[in-house]
Amino acid sequence: MFGLFKKTSELEKLQKKYEKLMADWHRLSTTNRAESDKKYAEAEEISKRIEAIKSKS
Repeated sequence: MFGLFKKTSELEKLQKKYEKLMADWHRLSTTNRAESDKKYAEAEEISKRIEAIKSKS
């Protein structure tokens, strides 16, 4: 209840997006290799942005 109005930080948003992309990548890795590679590339970009944010802190 107390976290009801808490804003999520950019770092938290990026981490959730990264987790979703990695889950999609894993799911697609057995069926559609090209689409799987695209998801992995997107996840890597997000990972680099997360690391950049963490290094600034």
